[in-house]
Amino acid sequence: MCKCALVVIDIQNDITKHYKDIIDGLNAAIGWAVENGMEVVYIKHNNLSAGTRTFKPGTKGEELAPELKVVSDHIFVKTKSNVLTSEAFADFIRENDISEFYVCGADATACVKSTCFNMTKNGYTVHVISDCVTSYDLKKIGEMLAYYADRGCEVRTLAGVSRNCRISLRTHKNH
Repeated sequence: MCKCALVVIDIQNDITKHYKDIIDGLNAAIGWAVENGMEVVYIKHNNLSAGTRTFKPGTKGEELAPELKVVSDHIFVKTKSNVLTSEAFADFIRENDISEFYVCGADATACVKSTCFNMTKNGYTVHVISDCVTSYDLKKIGEMLAYYADRGCEVRTLAGVSRNCRISLRTHKNH
């Protein structure tokens, strides 16, 4: 049986737009992942560019949002949009033999997009939890969900992935 992880991307204080619309869903997804024995991983973006003010290391803005349920110490920092560029995260998934990911978070047109693209390109199985993804531009969500599906990701709601996971776990236990 492959090992799975829920990856929560960039739900930080500096994500001020729209993350509160999905926070209850994110927390439900975290609870679902814990119930199913998955690793829960949090990704934080740090912006190292001199001319910007958001996601600066060591600031309140780069901290995980206080409403987000944090159930593990698996918190990794990235400085580029693709989470696989975090060496600590890459080491963690290699050391734990994780090959299947459930992805949620922000921003659908940037970090979530780059992560999903690069994970599928690298041969990982990727599920995007559609009602647990947000964007600065909500009009782009539908387009992004179609993009993920076109790149080989399974795109489902939390209820859909929950139902699918229970069926999969039951099948593995019966063999």
